[in-house]
Amino acid sequence: MKTILIVDDEQDIIDLVKYNLKREGYSVLTARSGREALRISEQKPDLILLDVMMPEYDGFEVLKRLKRETKTARIPVIFLTAKGTEIDEVLGLELGAEDYLVKPISIPKLIARVKNVLRKQETREAVNQSAPLISLGAIEISPSTHIVKVDKNEVFFPKKEFEVLHYLASHAEKVITRETLLDSVWGTEVSVGDRTVDVHIRKIREKLGIYADYIETIKGIGYRMREQP
Repeated sequence: MKTILIVDDEQDIIDLVKYNLKREGYSVLTARSGREALRISEQKPDLILLDVMMPEYDGFEVLKRLKRETKTARIPVIFLTAKGTEIDEVLGLELGAEDYLVKPISIPKLIARVKNVLRKQETREAVNQSAPLISLGAIEISPSTHIVKVDKNEVFFPKKEFEVLHYLASHAEKVITRETLLDSVWGTEVSVGDRTVDVHIRKIREKLGIYADYIETIKGIGYRMREQP
């Protein structure tokens, strides 16, 4: 049975979502603040539904902290919030959320998105378990353990950054368009733009340090990862 953590400071929202998720056969955990969400997330739920405007830590800060910790970085997150501006949505997705839904809630739509994210997560995990270690010069990427080593030193990459890096490395020396990266990493059901890809590439390069040149920008098209910089 999959476990879903609902994080919202409005009890009526929690009750509504919890009731409908349990009807679908999910186990449900709940939290009403950012701090409580971080504490309960240590139980490693299969998915987190996360509000933005909450006491103690807002949803964006909660997501940042989740992605910084190895044990919670791979938990998929769907924002479920009244903050419906494009800027907020882009920020949420750039921080690593799988999806961004705006209140008022359509329960059928919410259930469909939950099922879709969990299905994609299962597929990724299955692929990663069977995928071989990738070694490109000083960079080693292990899909099965989600570990990246640079010059034999382990460097932590949050989930989306890891997926972008892994996709580029799996297609080394090939030019990958931004559209291909968006479809492959975020999927076609989530509306994100080229800027999201560029932000993730910038963060990846920062972590690669002196090996940032392994990822080459192909102007107006996308990116290519080299076997040697």
